[in-house]
Amino acid sequence: MNLLSIARVPPIQVSPEDTVMHAIDVSLPAKVGAVAVVEAGALVGIFSERDVMLKVVHKRLDPDSTRIRDVMTTPVIKIPPTMPVDEVLQLMLDKHIRHLPISEDDVSVAGMLSLRNVLHFLVEDLKENLHHMESFLTADSPGG
Repeated sequence: MNLLSIARVPPIQVSPEDTVMHAIDVSLPAKVGAVAVVEAGALVGIFSERDVMLKVVHKRLDPDSTRIRDVMTTPVIKIPPTMPVDEVLQLMLDKHIRHLPISEDDVSVAGMLSLRNVLHFLVEDLKENLHHMESFLTADSPGG
């Protein structure tokens, strides 16, 4: 499975020189909890709702003048699009990560995967497996 099929593609991107308010302005309409921070085509950080609360609001910084560079999370853990979903979930749980950038070349960002994306996929997969098991067990056929 390719993780890009369940991720936000393309991810919402901001520059390290953008303000916190700009990042909020582009993330809210898109209904995303994190944006990729990209400079010269390379992923240099991630800026999330958690960063807003812990690094901006709690420190009483002005979102209109605070630059993303000063409050983004860096370095960023990136994952390849071919990483198995169960490994992604374990990584997110172990590292307390809610958003993971997907990179095909370990430099640029192709998509943003949220914990919600992963859990939604796993729930749908479980539902499908249960449906197949139920169909198998209730089939009325020779030898059944």
